[in-house]
Amino acid sequence: GGQNNTVAYSSPVQVPGTTWSFTSRGNKMSAAVKTDGTLWMWGDGSYGGLGQNDTTQRSSPVQIPGTTWSKCYIGINGAFAFKTDGTLWGWGEGGNGLLAQNNNTRYSSPVQIDGNWSHARTSNYRSSGVKTDGTLWSWGANTKGELGLNNRGPSYYYSSPVQVGSGTDWSKVFLGSEKAGAIKTDGTMWTFGNNYMGTLGQNNTTYYSSPVQIPGTTWSDASMSYSNVLATKTDGTIWGWGNNTVGNLGQNNRTHRSSPVQIPGTDWNIVQVIGGGSAGMAIKVI
Repeated sequence: GGQNNTVAYSSPVQVPGTTWSFTSRGNKMSAAVKTDGTLWMWGDGSYGGLGQNDTTQRSSPVQIPGTTWSKCYIGINGAFAFKTDGTLWGWGEGGNGLLAQNNNTRYSSPVQIDGNWSHARTSNYRSSGVKTDGTLWSWGANTKGELGLNNRGPSYYYSSPVQVGSGTDWSKVFLGSEKAGAIKTDGTMWTFGNNYMGTLGQNNTTYYSSPVQIPGTTWSDASMSYSNVLATKTDGTIWGWGNNTVGNLGQNNRTHRSSPVQIPGTDWNIVQVIGGGSAGMAIKVI
């Protein structure tokens, strides 16, 4: 993408520019932040997801107004982005209250989500985030209990952030389709929502609408899809659970796992589930 055409490339091609610092890719869209704090997007703008106050497709990067952006994450037909002052902004599809504006409106330009945030993610009509005070909040669709609010069903959705529990020691969140997870400052990991193929790591396939803990106290980061989770620990190990149909979990077999299993190696750093959960990617420390 970002080549000012619609040609498919089988080898890497450079997106114009030399000062990129952060990138994200999602549903037919891409985003990148430059070192000067500018945010750029390209791809399918059908739902206003490119933040240009229109619904036009762009095959080259276009700038989102502002010069203090730090990170951007692509969701379902839209995006969330952080500014350096800790404010969180969203735009694009607003169904099920996805943009936390107390409505279901679609916005084609950035709108601010109330609060000061340290971490947030969005996925398929639901979102979760951690505020700078360590509290955990969720909003959007809650069909399978994926907001962690001890309820679920098609009639439950929240168009403004709702606090999950009363804890003030949350650190980061990760989301998959109809499920979510969060890590606390003490290194514990908690999951909730749809437990398809054991993706909540509870050694079962039971749905949970409130956070349940995954064994261990040294978790550092995680990536989740509809049927898989990959996670890293502070000792550099990487663990996976859920769907293993095509060897997704790196175990040299195709056995599904509803509890974490270690993937060989001890110097992993960054982990991501890709391809809707059919594959995983991780980077080792060299």
